[in-house]
Amino acid sequence: MSPIEDGIAPCLIHIDKEGRWFHKGVEMVRREFVQAFYRQMELDDAGQYVIFWGGEHCYVDVEDTAFVVKRTTYPREESGKRAGFMVSLSDDTEEELIPDTLYLGEENVLYCRVKKGVFPARFNRAAYYQLAAHIEEEGEGFVLPINGKKFKIRAKGTSKK
Repeated sequence: MSPIEDGIAPCLIHIDKEGRWFHKGVEMVRREFVQAFYRQMELDDAGQYVIFWGGEHCYVDVEDTAFVVKRTTYPREESGKRAGFMVSLSDDTEEELIPDTLYLGEENVLYCRVKKGVFPARFNRAAYYQLAAHIEEEGEGFVLPINGKKFKIRAKGTSKK
């Protein structure tokens, strides 16, 4: 069922593929509002983005993903061992990359899962190149080595094996 069939109204909010938020076609520049909407956002069973606000819920029109990886920082040393990569997201938060969720979408756009694996996130060009410096070609594919373990970068639609 679509959100309209479920009785969920549109928020009249659009998120473009670069992670910019628009309301009725006008870019939302107040970061505190955008951050509040991110905190209230969920994915329904059909993969539709829904915001719960003031006891009401509405669906968001998302061009690609609501979250965009804007920066990737290199591993750092912790107790003599390298920690994982950190990603800075479009909601102004930072979290550790879940490397086994990396996959390539159409036109070789890189994605991962964020927020404990709940949401997909698209890498912007800068973050992609920051991570690509560490990616290695292996066989007919690519891997991201971290602490002696190699994480395969899947093609969209393939299983995590």
